[in-house]
Amino acid sequence: MSITAIRGFNDILPGDSDIWRRVEEEAYRIFSGYGFSEIKTPVAEKTELFLRSIGETTDIVEKEMYTFQDRHGDSLTLRPEGTAPVVRAYIEHKLYTAPVSKLYYTGPMFRYERPQKGRYRQFYQIGAEVMGDESPRADAEALSMLMSFFANIGVAGVELQINSLGDANCRPAYKEKLKAYLAGVKGSLCENCLRRMDTNPLRALDCKASGCIEATKDAPSIVDSLCEGCASHFGTVRKYLKLSGIDARINPRMVRGLDYYTKTTFEITSTGLGSQNAVAAGGRYDGLVKELGGPETPCFGFAIGMERVALILKETSAISKKPLTVFIALGEKAEEASVAILKAWREKGLKVMEDFSPGSLKSRMKRADRAGARYTVIMGDDELAKGEVSVKDMRTSAQEMLSFEAAAQRISLG
Repeated sequence: MSITAIRGFNDILPGDSDIWRRVEEEAYRIFSGYGFSEIKTPVAEKTELFLRSIGETTDIVEKEMYTFQDRHGDSLTLRPEGTAPVVRAYIEHKLYTAPVSKLYYTGPMFRYERPQKGRYRQFYQIGAEVMGDESPRADAEALSMLMSFFANIGVAGVELQINSLGDANCRPAYKEKLKAYLAGVKGSLCENCLRRMDTNPLRALDCKASGCIEATKDAPSIVDSLCEGCASHFGTVRKYLKLSGIDARINPRMVRGLDYYTKTTFEITSTGLGSQNAVAAGGRYDGLVKELGGPETPCFGFAIGMERVALILKETSAISKKPLTVFIALGEKAEEASVAILKAWREKGLKVMEDFSPGSLKSRMKRADRAGARYTVIMGDDELAKGEVSVKDMRTSAQEMLSFEAAAQRISLG
């Protein structure tokens, strides 16, 4: 019996991994240009961290976390999201001594969800956190950076949806107003929404059950209940998004699934994914650092779903890969000379694999074709003496003799 991967845990195969690498490299390039530095946190944390940060009545804590006891009896959890571990590190290592910390991360998260297209139980995120800046312009700048990232990697049809969840000054009154509304339609609500109606009524607005969507279509909007400070913050975010050329759509039903969000929340969707169309989400969480034992620190952050982004790019071929070249050396002198030639080509950024097999030229050409080579370069002792190689385009079967330098230029053009 063969061993297969755990259901919901996905292999990232060659070819797909090229797309992932390009996405990660572009994130590093763009985010560092805005002053972000990379942080890496452990994949497992003390369970208490997520109970305190995410909220005990969320689906993540109630049903989705991978929690276990270690050999000392401590309760540990594989991280279901990236913000809480970054906040823990921010407090533990006293990063708050800097006026503002801009941090980003990449890596796997774990949730026991029903596997579906673009969603797995081990999934990967790129996330970023702005810590120590209360300005609404920080929200707008981070969102502008994120939209630039999607434009640069070639994700088409993206839309930014924003909302405000208010804060401790205005959200409690809105929750009471919403609870009163939900009580009037509770006969149409699903079991989850009924159970959370008193503890977390906002989640009813985000429920995907058709009955709940219909029942809450006339629910009061939190945007209409914002206090003066939250309304001003939200207005400034929208103003600076517009100055950045971004037309954001207000979605009053977007409440996010984590308890720590305040004020600005958002999702970015793409037309290339069908119903599960969110590729990034996040918002402001001004109370989380203090809740976890640190100083009062305003924060804004987001996470990008790598699987969904990679799925879009794979289907649209928006990220081009450097073509593979297979180099075949015929004869001992050619084999020895190939070491220096290929080193020089690889230093130019060419993707070249040398074929070391002892078979005939015909069989080695077939191997190059099966490897997916765009070009096959052949060099025997005679070609070496002339300082040339034979370059064959495997798509068109065109073949030409070129100098070492000209061959490198030809290959680099793809």
